[in-house]
Amino acid sequence: MVGASAAAGTSVLGASDEAEAGAVGASDAAGNGGGPTLGAALEAILLVVDEPVAEVTLAQVLERPTHEVAAALRGLAAEYTAAGRGFDLREVAGGWRFYTRADCAPLVERFVRDGQQTRLTQAALETLAVVAYRQPVSRARVAAVRGVNSDGVMRTLVARGLVEEAGTDPESQAVLYRTSSYFLERLGLRDLSELPELAPFLPDDVENLEETTK
Repeated sequence: MVGASAAAGTSVLGASDEAEAGAVGASDAAGNGGGPTLGAALEAILLVVDEPVAEVTLAQVLERPTHEVAAALRGLAAEYTAAGRGFDLREVAGGWRFYTRADCAPLVERFVRDGQQTRLTQAALETLAVVAYRQPVSRARVAAVRGVNSDGVMRTLVARGLVEEAGTDPESQAVLYRTSSYFLERLGLRDLSELPELAPFLPDDVENLEETTK
């Protein structure tokens, strides 16, 4: 969910920006017809993104004016900073995304490092196998092969250094993934050609299965 970052510090809103954000929040709360507020909707979307999302994109999805979305984002960022939360909402690369607060980075690194010692779950092993034998492969392709959403598992494998990004698909522009050199190291392999053959473990109707996952 929240990406670690080495960048430090987040700008705090000026008085006029805070007033604007407060006004937007008040009007949103009063007129949302019982649905989530603009701030809550933005938080929900930003929790699941892998890359910074532009204000205009968020405005289109939420069907709200871009200036309202921009003010709400800055209001949320200021709120998190003032409250000393463990994460920042930052505007980077033309969009917005959650990041671990800089002074919490050592704790996150320790958690990830210690997690290396734990065993992989069955879901993680299945996902890793799909990546290893299908690479480079997108998350959607992995999900199609496994028959279940694998986004969370993929993030875990990336965090552990077993899987890494390998560019984008020229047609869909989806991010592609491959196994890392650390994966080879952990399995004691010189290269991917030393992976065991899959044939002995495949079902008899593998050709039909292959067609259904395309």
